[in-house]
Amino acid sequence: MRQSCCFGRKRLREQENIRSIKGIGEKTEKLLEKVGITTVGDFLGYYPRDYDEYKEPVTVREVKVGEKCAVSGRITGKPGLQSTGRKSVVTANIREENHLLQLTWYNMPFLRNTLQPGGIYVFRGTVAEKRGRLIMEQPEIFGREDYQKMQHTLYPIYSLTKGLTNKFMVKTLHQILEDREMVQEYLPEEFRNHYQLAEYNYAVSHIHFPTDREDLLLGHKRLVFDEFLFFILSVRMMKEQNAEAVNEFPMKPVWETENLMESLPYQLTNAQKRVWNEIETGMTGKTLMSRLVQGDVGSGKTIIAFLAMILAAANGYQAALMAPTEVLAKQHYEGLCSLLEEHGLGYQVLLLTGSNTAKEKRERYEKMASGEASLLIGTHALIQEKAQYKNLALVITDEQHRFGVKQREIFSGKGGKPHVLVMSATPIPRTLAIILYGDLDISIMDELPAKRLPIKNCVVNTSYRPAAYRFIRKQAEEGRQIYVICPMVEESEGLEAENVTDYSKKLRELLPDTIKVECLHGRMKANQKNQIMEAFSKNEIQVLVSTTVIEVGVNVPNATVMMVENAERFGLAQLHQLRGRVGRGEYQSYCIFIQGGEEEETKKRLEILEKSNDGFQIAGEDLRLRGPGDFFGVRQSGTMEFRIADIFQDSEILKQAGEAAGAILMSDPELSLEEHRLLKERLLAYGKERIEMPGI
Repeated sequence: MRQSCCFGRKRLREQENIRSIKGIGEKTEKLLEKVGITTVGDFLGYYPRDYDEYKEPVTVREVKVGEKCAVSGRITGKPGLQSTGRKSVVTANIREENHLLQLTWYNMPFLRNTLQPGGIYVFRGTVAEKRGRLIMEQPEIFGREDYQKMQHTLYPIYSLTKGLTNKFMVKTLHQILEDREMVQEYLPEEFRNHYQLAEYNYAVSHIHFPTDREDLLLGHKRLVFDEFLFFILSVRMMKEQNAEAVNEFPMKPVWETENLMESLPYQLTNAQKRVWNEIETGMTGKTLMSRLVQGDVGSGKTIIAFLAMILAAANGYQAALMAPTEVLAKQHYEGLCSLLEEHGLGYQVLLLTGSNTAKEKRERYEKMASGEASLLIGTHALIQEKAQYKNLALVITDEQHRFGVKQREIFSGKGGKPHVLVMSATPIPRTLAIILYGDLDISIMDELPAKRLPIKNCVVNTSYRPAAYRFIRKQAEEGRQIYVICPMVEESEGLEAENVTDYSKKLRELLPDTIKVECLHGRMKANQKNQIMEAFSKNEIQVLVSTTVIEVGVNVPNATVMMVENAERFGLAQLHQLRGRVGRGEYQSYCIFIQGGEEEETKKRLEILEKSNDGFQIAGEDLRLRGPGDFFGVRQSGTMEFRIADIFQDSEILKQAGEAAGAILMSDPELSLEEHRLLKERLLAYGKERIEMPGI
């Protein structure tokens, strides 16, 4: 124990800057900022993405290619050493009857004398096959007794960026947990007892360093419960306020929207008509509208958003649409301008983004403040301090902004209380949507436009890659464009998965120079991401290798292929959203899901995507297939952006949190009772954190 040496030393508090942590200087601070860690609380909330489990050792004959395992065996003969310049390679063999496993270490020449011929060791690593031989490269080395002590323990694995190591993360978290000030329990004891929830500090400690799976599940359940509870409380309290809030912007239905719908070059689906009727009724009613429109990818939510904006403008008010990226904002702007021009509607549309010059911003702020511009499209620039509105009646945002709780507050501070419309492309089964958002003010768009060609899907293993590359080349040479999705930005310690950086290099080598390959990921600067997305939308880039940042990307009708590497590492909802990036034009589109492992269960889950293009059906099947607690290594929910909670995998905990939120608000709607004081403080802190977290 280090308690005595900590005597008199200030304990670390969650809100403190990471520089207060011993050993973190300016350089490390910048690296941690890259992964979103700026405070001690952020560090504690940076949960492991997976756990490395030290399983029972196997024999050489039991090893499987592509799997990480521990192998127990006797070294045959003296290890070999080859040196070429600065590089050295140590090799050793372990044999069982006719089965041989070669062990290889790079730049560790001392091992030649450390490993004793005939000695029995446990080697841990991933088995590969090269030139017909089984090889384990850079394996960890343990004595038998040492490994026995490690067996069945869970070692945390964190998402990293270049310069950060897993070892550093583990060491620092151990230090924080030892030196931190304990958080006073904020959940009423009756709820903890009723739902069998661990104490908060215990949960945080054991999510990072569990002693076993049971321990991990306990910590996980409590933190998931908290995240769901805070989200549901935020939404329901907002909804409660809105239910009583008078509509400050009285409106009437207008001929402009009716005329526009009739003269569109296509027929609106029945779902679009139904949802539009719900929105129109809400905006022309006596109380404030706060509505979530949940529509599958490609269901036509954008035209409904434009109709709502025109309704506000025709009644003499302003409407704002906030997009998560500049490129998408620009695309919405161009789409709305074209629509107004085609139908002879003279409302002024204004585009406001971070890349506008100071002069452009000044001019646009003036037009917003005077009311000259009635339709406003932009990014977070719309809610900057200098952005003022004359009579903002409608705010449209999307799921990337977390139900728009904070955005509504900020917009409200700029005038009256506007109507709020939130567009979501995550298909959530209605039962879960009701718990998350309450059973009021949810519109579901569950129909696709008639002329859309269904996407052709296939789930394959890694042996299919050469055929996939040939297909990509053929599509690109025919003038089409391709997305390739990888789970990681760069090679990461402890994780066997494809990464954007190396994959884009590989494709450049494989494909002819006439096919331009570019990569995209969330760690790039905003202007760089915008440039790449812009170039892709203009077909200046044919193959875009990306992480999931393209979930909220632009509409590229020319893109016909979506290939996802390590598809097993994504949730079905997320994969379905990614798939929605293609199939938006007149050409037949394809989706190739490449499974990195051979697990039968994973294959069965991915085949759901092969059989259906219906997001709501997929979400329901996903929910049915997997039970609660099956959370190791995969984030499932797509863009909901919970830190640890997952609406599918943790559906049972979601139900409990919904029940608890209802009970709390029934007895204390304002959380003003002393027993809820700490909970309210925590909820306010949660709201602040959610708000300040930037979009992609």
